[in-house]
Amino acid sequence: MQRASLGGDHAAFVDLLAEDALVEWPHTPPGLPSRVRGRENIRALLARATGSPVRLHEIRSETVHRTLDPEVIIAEYEAHGEITTTGRPYRQQIILVIRVRDGRIVSLRDYLDPLVLAQATGRSQASPS
Repeated sequence: MQRASLGGDHAAFVDLLAEDALVEWPHTPPGLPSRVRGRENIRALLARATGSPVRLHEIRSETVHRTLDPEVIIAEYEAHGEITTTGRPYRQQIILVIRVRDGRIVSLRDYLDPLVLAQATGRSQASPS
């Protein structure tokens, strides 16, 4: 999943998903879906996002927490990259809750901060921290 993210390889990411996978973004800005179910629906959403100006270069401070449920892990990390349209640095702290069954991701909840992205791309008046 890290290699796919760092390489911007949406197809490789989608290949990790179960057919009926659920991807959720609990803190999604208005106008964007907060959840998408099904590998092909997720593929279609990511295909529309290929013009994203975010390019990740590195994942730092990765911590994986095992849970009492053997199918679930919680991953914390810092994503470092740049905004290609402005050259501004992009740094985002992310928490993922991932459920894997039979070698495929069946659910992924992505807790990223949309305000950080808005600030980095200049879509917010507030300064990035």
